[in-house]
Amino acid sequence: MALVNENFLKLQKNYLFVDIARKVNAFKATHPKANVIRMGIGDVTQPLAPACIEAMHKAVEEFSSKETFHGYGPEQGYDFLQEEIIKNDFAPRGIKLDTSEIFISDGAKSDTGNIGDILALDNIFGVTDPIYPVYIDSNVMAGRTGVIDEKGYWSNVHYMPCNAENNFIPEIPDRHLDFVYLCYPNNPTGTVITKSELKKWVDYALANDCIILYDAAYEAFIQDPTLPHSIYEIKGAKKCAIEFHSYSKTAGFTGVRCGYTVIPKEVMAVTENGDKVSLNQLWLRRQCTKFNGASYITQRGAAAIYTPEGKEQVKKTIDYYMDNARLLSGALKELGIQTFGGENAPYIWFKTPHGESSWSFFESMLYDAHLVSTPGVGFGPSGEGYIRLTAFGQREDCEEAVSRLKNWIK
Repeated sequence: MALVNENFLKLQKNYLFVDIARKVNAFKATHPKANVIRMGIGDVTQPLAPACIEAMHKAVEEFSSKETFHGYGPEQGYDFLQEEIIKNDFAPRGIKLDTSEIFISDGAKSDTGNIGDILALDNIFGVTDPIYPVYIDSNVMAGRTGVIDEKGYWSNVHYMPCNAENNFIPEIPDRHLDFVYLCYPNNPTGTVITKSELKKWVDYALANDCIILYDAAYEAFIQDPTLPHSIYEIKGAKKCAIEFHSYSKTAGFTGVRCGYTVIPKEVMAVTENGDKVSLNQLWLRRQCTKFNGASYITQRGAAAIYTPEGKEQVKKTIDYYMDNARLLSGALKELGIQTFGGENAPYIWFKTPHGESSWSFFESMLYDAHLVSTPGVGFGPSGEGYIRLTAFGQREDCEEAVSRLKNWIK
């Protein structure tokens, strides 16, 4: 009989959002007439930009003729999209990249979860806490995390708490780490990092031969012009950082699936014998073996984001969500609740009143106000006592949620 990968048995019973869905479904079964407003999972609600729809329709038509039909595409992505990414996302910020350093994928979740395939299991790695669950769970599956204690900490993971006391900026480790996950603007806290703080991390990585896995999925939501959109804005980062991007929230591609990962050729790791190896080439080999590439139709839609009309349409949608964020954040602050995020990210992170636990407040919010949130503790032990709200809903739902919050909390 085949043996299972027992690392999967170490995972927590359910993925966070599966637990939330189960609790919401149980509530709806006993309260069928309740009008539940969902502000938990970060799914978008606005339609795709018309420029993307038009480009995708045109791409579909190409498949109707043998002269323009497309079969297997390049696993690392079509050059027409890679070139637009470099021209629009990096060149204006003074960042020079080659198309061979851009890998188109079906989303940042896949790539952040799979990047560990090219890193040895005995690497020591660090995470901010709270954290996007995929970073931890994918390493649990690989067998890299050790055992979990009663507080939810894994023995082989270096945790860097981020909370109100340290302004949600992790302290530079006082030990060697082989790789570290950073996410800014942050999911779940909605907080950001300045160039000066990010430089400290790049300096640490260069001094310690550490690789930074930098999740920039929400960079398009940054409103403050002084904040970095890419870690490569920091000198030296191309030698030590891999960066992940997503069109899911930027352009509403949650149901279309497209993103990209940047691996500069200078990013190296070593063999047991001390020989340096380019992670760019290893990732290319991995993708060519285990991934068939994002579809041509999808990539044509993504490329349309960079047209003048596409940029304008996407910005309008982002502004819509950020107005929602300001509405929710402002209401919570008006109620005297300690609130973070919502200024440069579509997430609002707030402290539960009276020290109530995250899950307890989640349940009360669901049953008393009929509002779905995400318990902060689901993102890590340091998330206990916090709640995350998303701003991806319809405006009228956000306005109704604000009304309910005010009536309920008062």
